[in-house]
Amino acid sequence: MSLTLIGIIGIISLLFILFFLGMPVGFSMAIVGFAGFSYVISLNAGMNMAGAIFWSVCSKYGLTVIPLFIFMGQIAFYSGVNKRLYKAAYRWVGHIRGGLAMSTIMACSAFATICGSNTATAATMSTVALPEMKKYGYSSILSTGAVACGSTLGVVIPPSVVLIIIGLATEQSISRLFYGGIGAGLLLTLMFVITVALLCRIRPEWGPVAAKSSIKDRMISLSGAAEMLILFILIMAGLYFGFFTPSEAGAAGSFFALLISVIRKTLSWNNFKKAVKDTLRISCMVIMLIAGAMIFGRFLAVTRIPFDLAFFVAGLPVSDLTIMICITLIYIIGGAIMDALALLIITIPIFYPLAMQIGYDPIWFAVTITVITTLGAVTPPVGATTYVVAGVADDVPLKDVFKGVALFLPAYIITIGLLILFPCIITWLPGLMR
Repeated sequence: MSLTLIGIIGIISLLFILFFLGMPVGFSMAIVGFAGFSYVISLNAGMNMAGAIFWSVCSKYGLTVIPLFIFMGQIAFYSGVNKRLYKAAYRWVGHIRGGLAMSTIMACSAFATICGSNTATAATMSTVALPEMKKYGYSSILSTGAVACGSTLGVVIPPSVVLIIIGLATEQSISRLFYGGIGAGLLLTLMFVITVALLCRIRPEWGPVAAKSSIKDRMISLSGAAEMLILFILIMAGLYFGFFTPSEAGAAGSFFALLISVIRKTLSWNNFKKAVKDTLRISCMVIMLIAGAMIFGRFLAVTRIPFDLAFFVAGLPVSDLTIMICITLIYIIGGAIMDALALLIITIPIFYPLAMQIGYDPIWFAVTITVITTLGAVTPPVGATTYVVAGVADDVPLKDVFKGVALFLPAYIITIGLLILFPCIITWLPGLMR
């Protein structure tokens, strides 16, 4: 049996487990990846690989950002900060159809600049945004889709862990990559907002319209959102002035959120215990998703499916644009079947020299493939962000979450097309640094 066929069987097995047996996606990826890797190499190698990955994930300092920011979101949720924040947002944009969903996407964009993590953004914004949009009568399809897709902005808008790793792998300036990510991230955010506006125009009941509030009521509502604004400024200032790292920012954010709730006396002891319990539950789910995706990615790597796809495209006798379109399709398909970061690590040594050989700008190529692989964060079977949102919104069927995500996919495609047609969207800001 060929390695490629073994890889295809593994992917089909994963889909079968996920959609027919109802096993959690993190465990499904870990089981299929471990079994496949052990079959191809050996049982002993499989056990060593799985053990090393679980140890790496559970002991990696950088991943502490996930439970810390989740805890901050839970404290905000149980102390009522999210209610006051969304009340203010409702006063200001509630008269616009779909206004709260648009605000949620922009909030995801802002939060992404704090933590740079898809899964942390998805977990935090799900706990904060979904209950409030449900309260104001928003469709669960629209609300979960907006949070899941908005959370993918974390790997495009700086600071981005993915862009840092690409910069190190290709020996590029990380600062220039960050500048390039700004244009692409803002464009993708705009496409999401336009998508919400169009969806609510077609299905008005998905984003109900409220009566327009007076200027006085709007200004009064801001007092309820002031603490969240202060919290955001403290974290942003600490990050950009170098007072703390992103992981330390999560700890600082949790501390300030807890301090604010104590000062305002809005957090009871029972709610504090609930916040801790939910933080542990969601964090374990997210970390298991990451570990499972890495194990499954190792299995696909030894089957050489990503390598076979890459070398096939590199050998095609076609134009440079056609090669770029083929690379784009490979990253879209590859991102859907394995962890995006693992895919980039595997394929960059192959595709980056190819892109440089045919004359593409290195900053443009790095940022563009980062945007392309964001699709993998929301598409099955390894759409970790989608499953995080579905896990938090346990009252929403998984199929409804995927329906919501599917409605935003054209925004990704249009963004990728615009980045290919107009490279200056990415290269303009980095060019100012020369």
